[in-house]
Amino acid sequence: MRLSCYWIAFLFPFHFAFAQPTGWSKHVSKIDASSYHGVAMGNGVIGFVSTPEPMRFKDVVMNGLYDTDVNGRVSRLLVSLNHVNVNLEVDGLRVGTNIITQYHQELDMRHGKFITSFKVANNLIVKHKSMSVRHLPYVTLTIIEITALKDSRVTPATVIEAPAHLWGTKNFYSVIDRPHAVVPLLTTSASSPSGKHVIAASTSFIFEEPLKERPTVVHEDWDTGMHLAKFTKELKAGETYQFSVVGAMASSKQYTNPLGETERLAVFANLEGTKRLETLHDKAWSQLWGGDVVVEGDSVAQSDIRLAIYNLYSFTREGLPNSVPPMGLSGMGFSGHIFWDSEFWMFPPLLVLHPEIAKSMLEYRFTRMEAARQNAFAHGYQGVMFPWESADSGDEETPVWALTGPFQHHITGCVGWSFWKYYQVTHDRVWLRDSGYPMLKEVAMFWASRVDRKGPGRFEINNVIGANEFLENIDNNAFTNGIAITTLRYAAQAARELGLKPDPDWEYVASNIPIVRFPDGTIRENETYNGEDIKQADANLLSYPLSIVTDMNETMKNVKYYQTRISRYGPAMSHSILSTLYSRANDPQQAYALFLKGYKPNQLPPFNVLSETAGGNNPFFVTGAGGMLQAVIFGFGGIQIDDKGIIQLKTKLPGEWKGLKIKTAGRAGKIYSR
Repeated sequence: MRLSCYWIAFLFPFHFAFAQPTGWSKHVSKIDASSYHGVAMGNGVIGFVSTPEPMRFKDVVMNGLYDTDVNGRVSRLLVSLNHVNVNLEVDGLRVGTNIITQYHQELDMRHGKFITSFKVANNLIVKHKSMSVRHLPYVTLTIIEITALKDSRVTPATVIEAPAHLWGTKNFYSVIDRPHAVVPLLTTSASSPSGKHVIAASTSFIFEEPLKERPTVVHEDWDTGMHLAKFTKELKAGETYQFSVVGAMASSKQYTNPLGETERLAVFANLEGTKRLETLHDKAWSQLWGGDVVVEGDSVAQSDIRLAIYNLYSFTREGLPNSVPPMGLSGMGFSGHIFWDSEFWMFPPLLVLHPEIAKSMLEYRFTRMEAARQNAFAHGYQGVMFPWESADSGDEETPVWALTGPFQHHITGCVGWSFWKYYQVTHDRVWLRDSGYPMLKEVAMFWASRVDRKGPGRFEINNVIGANEFLENIDNNAFTNGIAITTLRYAAQAARELGLKPDPDWEYVASNIPIVRFPDGTIRENETYNGEDIKQADANLLSYPLSIVTDMNETMKNVKYYQTRISRYGPAMSHSILSTLYSRANDPQQAYALFLKGYKPNQLPPFNVLSETAGGNNPFFVTGAGGMLQAVIFGFGGIQIDDKGIIQLKTKLPGEWKGLKIKTAGRAGKIYSR
């Protein structure tokens, strides 16, 4: 069960049009602010979301930065200092939607940039590019180009705003003055609601002209948790002027002195210069797109698939032990907590496309094993019991009113499953020894202690909530039992891989956990299930990705039974699973129909961002994007991960597609074609 999340609509007199697909870009030329759902810029650490207003963004967040909510009950991902907005005045008039025309927004997915352009009255043409710099985790960059249509006086301002829930806000302005460089610094620091963290942000103008010709920067301090630095420039008709704003943000989670380090990072980025920053940013995104999915013959699907991959890349980063909330860095959905969504839905596509990024998601869990061990101990079990909702500490963060926290135990199996999948792809024995097996061992210990040993074939797992959250406190849930069987066997296999003797109880328990069936052999979702609507695929997960059910006739029997029972109020991933299974049954047209059903009804204007459910409005649901990509990669593409590594099954493409290429990056570096 998840908390509801709401998207705030803005009201301006524009009309929307869905983004036109180009494969690499999403273009919008008509904007209805009352039906606007923004896209996120992210580099795996800093994320911010577009708005219908020119040069304005909202919900600036840092991955992994949590604090308790106003009631102090659970942690929430913090909306941090907003340091990415720019104000612009023309001849004393503030630029807003009321005085602009020819307004155009573009998401450049290839380069990780948000680009807008507009005309201000009859005075100016403005082009605005903004990015969360990929190669510098705590840095943002905005590049603004102004072309005067007639003589005009322009006053741009870089702004830092503190949301109301931050307190102890302190504003600073200083200038680093050297003979060869002058760096103005606008800086804010503030404390998180409980005082657990200090957050700091700093911005600085980068000017292109020689020192003596640069405009004078003026600081203004306001009483509303906001201050700004601005300059004024007189432009002649036909003149084009360019400047940039570089920003940095960090917290006490990263540094003991976040204020000082943030200012140093802003100075560093300023003196790197706009050209070098943008060039290295573009290079980093080019390397990311070494992992790509290319569809021939269907430009709409290609664009949608790229948007899914783009968001996965925007919300993840190699080398940091961070995972991904269901809404990534695009907003506060589900408090920014980490669920099974990360391991079971987002992780598999990343594991194929960029295993080194997928590894960071595993490190998030590995560094929180002690908390999971304490959670198991508190519930009377051995090993590790991961929380259903996790934040920074690794403790349970599910609201008390939601029963999923104490009872949705399959997440521990999903964590163990993802660790073995990483080893199957990389065959990194050192990692298996140091991280993979220690995790799998603890997961196996949990399941061995979790079962009720009622006799041969009846080592039951009772009183749980499965993937189908509509039914609570049930016995012998199909997916929970299936993931327990799978990870118990993986743990034993991992031990043997390292030349160790596994606990014989693990495979003994696995062989005695029941998979409950109806009299006709169809898998029964739980001991008392009688055909009710289900929230999402559960029993079908035993065919893919668990491979407990391998007979295709049995798989399709289960598919056809549950396909008509999936609720329209459930999340998108069920149809992606069914699509994958139809692909593997060599029915590409049915697979294609379910592929579309798994995400098309969830698209929101104007950029086709995904909501959790059809008719929902809480983008960007990166869990659904992960499911959609699984239907493409593991369904149409036939990719399978087993002990041999990545292999390719024989599958067929739908008639709408002329070809499919799955390009892997990292150590694999292979292309799988269909």
